[in-house]
Amino acid sequence: MKKSILISQDLSCAGQVSMAVALPILGALGFNPTVLPTAILSTHTGGFGKNTYLDLSSEMEKIIAHWENVPLSFSAVYLGYLGKKPLDVLLSSIDELAADSFLLLDPVMGDHGKLYRGFDLDYVHQMQHLVQKADLITPNVTEAQFLLGKECTTGAISSTAAIDLVTELNEKYKNKQILLTGIPKTNGKIGIVGINTISQEIWQLETAKIGTNFFGTGDIFASVLLGALLHGNTLKAAAKIAMQFISNTIEKNMQFNRYDSRFGLDYSLELPVLLKQLN
Repeated sequence: MKKSILISQDLSCAGQVSMAVALPILGALGFNPTVLPTAILSTHTGGFGKNTYLDLSSEMEKIIAHWENVPLSFSAVYLGYLGKKPLDVLLSSIDELAADSFLLLDPVMGDHGKLYRGFDLDYVHQMQHLVQKADLITPNVTEAQFLLGKECTTGAISSTAAIDLVTELNEKYKNKQILLTGIPKTNGKIGIVGINTISQEIWQLETAKIGTNFFGTGDIFASVLLGALLHGNTLKAAAKIAMQFISNTIEKNMQFNRYDSRFGLDYSLELPVLLKQLN
């Protein structure tokens, strides 16, 4: 029987981001996805001007209530971009939704030293509570700094500074697997720092930065990461697979000139390689 995965995040009607990539990727990797949309947006919030936004928090409560009568259970739960009211809904229901499930939380809040539009410090405070429920968190540098209540920085950081962030996250949010993702390194590369919370081993991966910034790479990374983990890979191995998938996808998009960075990446070019690798 296929493993069932609950995906809860927004759905942008245009652009390869959030649920528009998580659902097909995890379905293609052999899992049975169930979705709990937090909001519907005409587009994501970067590069398209003023988008529409329909909050689905009240509908989420009805969906969850119905599921309790089915009932549904999940091998894993993947939370991405949420929004203020949906975050409150999930805080009140996550213990039931993720009972006996592996919970991956990508605490999407901001980047480049600031919060995304519509978020504030109260949202950060609520996210800090949700992080305590997760088995694995995948913040970027800005999100890690907000989770720690630190002053946010912009630009490249050293390996030492990245390790310090992961160490502090591990000390504050104990017994969690942690990946610090999308780290702009001082050597011009993009890095990841992870920690094994049992052995306290800290490890690093890095890859060359290719081309421009693409929207949705974090969503693709988290989806492939979760898929690789559920196929039995260690966290480090899964992170390496996901990082290589992103790198190869960007290279192929640029090679065939098949991209508009606002719309994200055409990951279908690399998906057959990933399927062969995992299966």
